[in-house]
Parts: sequence; C-alpha cells; structure tokens
Amino acid sequence: MIRITELRLPIDHAPEALEAEILKKLAIAPKDLVRFEVFKRSYDARKNSALTFIYTIDASVRDEAGVLKQHAHDPHVRPSPDTLYHFVVQESHNQPTKSPLRPVVIGFGPCGIFAALLLAQMGFKPIVLERGKAVRERTQDTWGLWRKKILNPESNVQFGEGGAGTFSDGKLWSQVKDPKFYGRKVLHEFVKAGAPEEILYVSKPHIGTFRLVGMVEKIRQEIIDLGGEVRFGQKVVGFDIDHHELKGLKLESGEYLAADHVVLALGHSARDTFQELFDAGVYMEAKPFSVGFRIEHPQSVIDLARLGPHAGHPLIGAADYKLVHHARNGRSVYSFCMCPGGTVVAATSEPNRVVTNGMSQYSRNERNANAGIVVGINPSDYPGGPLAGIDFQRELESRAYTLGGSTYEAPGQLVGDFLKGKPSTEFGSVIPSYKPGVHLTDLATSLPSYAIEAIREAIPAFEKKIKGFAMPDAVLTGVETRTSSPLQIKRGPNYQSINTRGLYPAGEGAGYAGGIMSAGIDGIKVAEAIALDLTSA
Repeated sequence: MIRITELRLPIDHAPEALEAEILKKLAIAPKDLVRFEVFKRSYDARKNSALTFIYTIDASVRDEAGVLKQHAHDPHVRPSPDTLYHFVVQESHNQPTKSPLRPVVIGFGPCGIFAALLLAQMGFKPIVLERGKAVRERTQDTWGLWRKKILNPESNVQFGEGGAGTFSDGKLWSQVKDPKFYGRKVLHEFVKAGAPEEILYVSKPHIGTFRLVGMVEKIRQEIIDLGGEVRFGQKVVGFDIDHHELKGLKLESGEYLAADHVVLALGHSARDTFQELFDAGVYMEAKPFSVGFRIEHPQSVIDLARLGPHAGHPLIGAADYKLVHHARNGRSVYSFCMCPGGTVVAATSEPNRVVTNGMSQYSRNERNANAGIVVGINPSDYPGGPLAGIDFQRELESRAYTLGGSTYEAPGQLVGDFLKGKPSTEFGSVIPSYKPGVHLTDLATSLPSYAIEAIREAIPAFEKKIKGFAMPDAVLTGVETRTSSPLQIKRGPNYQSINTRGLYPAGEGAGYAGGIMSAGIDGIKVAEAIALDLTSA
C-alpha cells in the first residue's frame, strides 16, 4: 500500500473527484489503481481561505515499487505503515500459564474495558469487578441526580459501566505517542460495536453519550462470549499483599478473591480505593492536576469566531476550540474537554459536593458550547503526601455545594460580573445547561485566589483569539476539579507497581491517561504485559 498525505479537495467535491486526484498525484492510469481507502480526513476552514478537505489516503496499485521509486523525492508519497493490531499472544495459544488464577480487572471504564477485551480475545477469560451498575441502570441513577437531586454514590457520572467517558463528548482522539497504532485497535473495536465508520478517518472523531451506551453493552457481551465475567456492584475494599506480592482482593460483599494479576483501572474518582491501596503500602505519588470552571457561550458565537463565513456548514458541524494563556502570576490557564453543542453536567460522586463536567451527543446540536477553563496546580499547592490532592479537591467541591445553595445546584456567575468582581443576580442571553440548576453568586471564593486571578486575566486574552469569548452574559459554572487524577501509582517497565508484584496500575485513575482514547490504549498495553507475563517461561 502507498500512503498519500496532504491531498486537498474542495469540501463539496463530487465523490469521483477523490479518485481522480489520487490518479493525478500518483501519475497512473485508472486500471493501475486497485483500490484505496481514506485513512484520515481533516479540513482547512481558515476564515480567508477556501473551504477544503485534507486527505490522507492509503492506495493499492499494480506496480507499487515503481510508483514509489517515481515519487522517491515526494514527502507526501510513502509506503503505508502497518496499522493492523497484532496480538502478542494468539487466542488459541494453548500455552500453560504461570498462574492458575484468572486475571482480574478492577473498573470497567475505557481502560478496564479494553484491558478485559484484549485479555478475553487472547484467551485469558478475565474477571471484571465494577463497583457501579450496568450502563442502562447507571444512566437512570445519573438522571436521578440531574432531575431529582438524588445522588447514588456508587452509580453516577463517575462510577458504573463505561466509566466517566460515557457521560462526555465521546472524544476519540489523543496526543499520546502511538507508534504501534493501538488507537486504531480502539477505533476498530468501537466500529465493530456500533460506532459510525467515520471515526476511523475524521480528524477529531467523537461518538456522544447515547451511542456509547449501546457500544459498551456490545463489548461487554463479547468479553462474556469469550469466557470472561463482568460482575457489577463488586466494590474492592482491601488488597491482600504479602512480601510485596499481591495474593488476593477483599470485596465489600465479604468475598475473598484470590488473584495475582490485577489491572487497577479505577478512574480518577475512586478515592476510597486509593486510600485502601495507600494503607496496604502500594507506592504512589501526588501529581499535578487542574481546577476551574465550566464556561458556556452560544454555539453560534463560537462557530462564527472560529469558522467565519464557513460557520454552519453541514459537513463541518459545530466548531470547537483549544486555548491556553500563561498568566503573570506564573499559572497556566487552558481550555479543557471542550464540548461543542453540548451541556454542562453534574459529576459528583460524593454527597454534599458539587463537581461539573461537559457532555455532548453525537449530533452536537444543543444551543450552547461549553468547556472547562482550568488552572494548573501542583503538589506544592497542596502539601501533605500522595492523597493530599484528594483533600484539596474535596474542599473545593464542598465549598461549591454551599455556594450553590446546598441543593446540588452549582454556583454560577456571568463572565462580565466575574471580571468586575461583583455577584450576579440574573441571567442574560445565555441560559446555563447544568442540571439540577445554577445558583447565581460570586465565584471569587470558590477557588484559591491565584486561580481566580489567573482566570480573570485569561478570559480577556482568550477574547483576542475568539471574538465573543468574554461576552458579559456568558456563564461560568463551578467547580471543575476532576480534570485528571491527583496522584500516580508508580509502575515499572513491566507495567507492574514498582513495589507490589501482580498489581498493574492503569488508565486515568492511576495517572497514565486522560480521556477515552488514551485510557483505552493504556488498557491494551497493560493487557499485553499481563499476557506476556502469564505465558513467559
């Protein structure tokens, strides 16, 4: 196969125009093109330029060697890399394993899903322990908080089948280095489970919450069909570790499960489990994370600012943005988890605390755009050991609960009032989407003073990049605290805890991922490490 990059065509080009452009680029006759497929498609929508698609194409031709030789000096014509996934252990391995115990996966978010799926596909019949409920029951509990202000601490945006990524924009791209194309494996499994095929080639694929629900169920069924087990309502409350080796798990039900290969795919909100691990002596360190607010604008304002005359084009959809500002006080402020045409959602997992997050459906057709506007912090801001970041988060979340009226409504403020330092009393043109509701107040006391100072400086700076960003009646909703895990459970090159053999810290909660794609990739890597360890001599 030959890979062609930077192939440009008008965005409304006829279907046959793409093949014609491939033939022209390779300088071959139609009979010499066997087939082709789109590997990636992005677009150039700069305000003062023509609206164009930019393609990366993989083409099969009759004389591949000759064509490559003819274009040897063209950096945009090269051999296609091998992007197929290759199992490190074949499904029919029939090899004796070092342990008679089945591997266990704790947590069934994106990382746990792909760790369990890969282990099942390689024939290891994993046992999955998920503290929350199956995805449809979990969805009902989540709506219970949003609509009735009733929180189930074990079944919510953070806990349950699918993990926090289920109630998100469903973004399927990542900036992690992926030389082995594990990300393609993730995308192919999602398509097999019902995702639209376009996620394989669009530059910023996303799925949305409703589609993720059905896909997660199908992947779970494949794991079961391959001999795995998925057990819901199974909270791990203790780790049996002897001489730095994992021997088993203690469940809240009272059951003891012998295990010596365990994937810790906890997610960033499993605070009680982090405490259990710490108490058991598993080595971990505090790490940087970020805190801030959600900001909402009319999506039309963002579309116009980002796309200019191309705003509203049906082939582009709702515009997104990515912003960063380095404040004078040394803090970095940046946009996080931007959700075009989405909603702000209640994401707490603990009683009497308020946490915000963003979510979109596949259509991205809600009125508002939202994003986290967050400030980077580091362990020096919350000294006290590996778990001090959790205490820091909890303090802010409890403060937000009180500022919001102690009803699970979130505290909010209009951008204009926030910049002036005065409380808000009524909404303007932007009606916030957060459910159970937004209680207008003054957000100045909801975050540390250095964070408030940095965000007040950043918003006018962002206005220079996106016209309308500092519109006075845009809405800030607090607080966003769960941007990433506040700790990292350190692991070695074999993906095992550096001081506890048999324990495989993985994904976002352990500090090795951030988002659906990177978490899925990490799950694959850890599954491979377990498979190799189990089958090594």
